[in-house]
Amino acid sequence: MFGLDITKFVALAVVALLVFGPERLPKVAAEAGRALRQLRQLVENARAGLGPEFAHLDVTELHPKTLARKYLLEEAGESPVPAPTVMAAPTAVANRELAWGEIPPYDPECT
Repeated sequence: MFGLDITKFVALAVVALLVFGPERLPKVAAEAGRALRQLRQLVENARAGLGPEFAHLDVTELHPKTLARKYLLEEAGESPVPAPTVMAAPTAVANRELAWGEIPPYDPECT
């Protein structure tokens, strides 16, 4: 969840304790929980208020890269490049020196 492991969670708890103090921390946590609950209700009410016309709406389709692939590449007859789901971690191979005449790697997502 959000890339938090136990050490980061403990560090956040200590920082929150130092910032808010032991007296105010339970009140702040209760207010944050209440705000999150209200936000979820707001989203559900908005989704229900849109009606059945927007039942098929997927928020991930609204990303600019997805829209460009869908409407520019597919209409031009090109096969769309599949969207990467997870960024690959850089490897030691990517940081090596190129041999003479070797073409450097090309990343179409970066240009």
